[in-house]
Amino acid sequence: MNSRNWIGGEWFTPTSKACAVINPSNTQEEVGVLHLSDSSHVIQAEQAARQAFTSWSRLTGTARAEHLYGLAAALESKSADVAQLASLEMGKPITEMRGEVMRGVHLLRYYAAEGVRANGAVIPSSEPNVLQYTKKVPLGVVGIITPWNFPVAIPIWKIAPALICGNTVIWKPAEFASLTATRLVEVFAEAGLPAGVINLVIGKGSQIGDALLEQITLDAVSFTGSTSTGSRIAQTCAKRNIKYQTEMGGKNAAVVLNDADIEKTLPMIVSGAFRSAGQKCTATSRIIVESGIYDSFTKALSKAISEIKLAPSLDPSAYLGPVASASQYETVMSYVNMAWDQADILAQGPAAAGDQTGYYIQPLVATGIHAQHSLVQEEIFGPVTVVLEASDFDHAIALCNQTVYGLSASLFTQNLSYAHRFLDEAEAGMVRVNQETAGVEYQSPFGGMKLSSSHTREQGQAALDFYTELKTCAIRYF
Repeated sequence: MNSRNWIGGEWFTPTSKACAVINPSNTQEEVGVLHLSDSSHVIQAEQAARQAFTSWSRLTGTARAEHLYGLAAALESKSADVAQLASLEMGKPITEMRGEVMRGVHLLRYYAAEGVRANGAVIPSSEPNVLQYTKKVPLGVVGIITPWNFPVAIPIWKIAPALICGNTVIWKPAEFASLTATRLVEVFAEAGLPAGVINLVIGKGSQIGDALLEQITLDAVSFTGSTSTGSRIAQTCAKRNIKYQTEMGGKNAAVVLNDADIEKTLPMIVSGAFRSAGQKCTATSRIIVESGIYDSFTKALSKAISEIKLAPSLDPSAYLGPVASASQYETVMSYVNMAWDQADILAQGPAAAGDQTGYYIQPLVATGIHAQHSLVQEEIFGPVTVVLEASDFDHAIALCNQTVYGLSASLFTQNLSYAHRFLDEAEAGMVRVNQETAGVEYQSPFGGMKLSSSHTREQGQAALDFYTELKTCAIRYF
């Protein structure tokens, strides 16, 4: 498959540069060809989106909702095809990817339903014969910049609320998710989405990012990716007074207290740490265990790690697959090597069976390091986690909060008082008890504190606040 741009309802293939897309499960296999855009394509996309905004924003919410319901039905009908391509392109196991595609379907339906809900409130006036009320109005043209680790769900949880609110979109997906993005927009185009409502521009951020953020007129930007890139985007948008939303890094902790049910807790800890090869901003990258059960818990954890299956992404029995790319492999392996050199290795999972040539990294659990160590403080974004020992609940909370990030955190306990204290005291945007750090439901707000987010929320009703402006209206009648 070849990547293509979709601008103003027309497909075209950039001619500036092309490169092969390699299957991370088998580096001898080419999945498709990536064609990279230049700044002129971003300018064309802005013109198309601006032109389409006039008619799209004037549609009734019901009319826009019908389009989103149509996108959901089209995606559901093509779900197997989209999931397989995405799994081949970035290496997520096919069972997980099928679930992700269905999450996209549910998100489209969820936001379609918002087309007929109230979007304002009546405010009593202090003057007679005055009707005063608020209503939410669309922003205009929104830039959507998405990562490769959730190539279907994250774009949709940004695009769907943007569209139902009446905005039009310029979407720049990550390089390693561009084939999936092309296929997704093909599905949307086939479903009859009006021209210019979504405009897809494929390319490297280093080549078209400046054009997107500095050379065209945008009314908002929603970004998910690294903290460094997100910070630069925030600075640029702030200078231009562009509304922005950045979802960035995480170093999420799972706290296990002495009274936790180890048998029930372990599957959630392992899933949080190693599903998607740890390539989730909500992945469990720190495990904080109270001293009373430290030995028994780590023994059980070591056994669970030894039974994890690392396999090609299309293997339905794979628990985790390869990491997404050669560059990702090099980055994660630098931390793996650091762990072997500077930490104690508590457990390492088995290698991929057979003669595999992909970007496979065996799941690894490190311990024996202090709380300020790079393995504890830096986001690894791979199948590597660390275990820290806590003397009591207060020490565990202190360790949990000892990070520049604040995305997600979990507590495992049967003590209701500790549960409520954790929900109050953990410095994270999403806090959970007896659940893994990953897996937040789509109807709930998603976002973090500290350096994890720019203080807004995605998903749920909160997304509608970002993609709209509040207008206060008043009319006197005689």
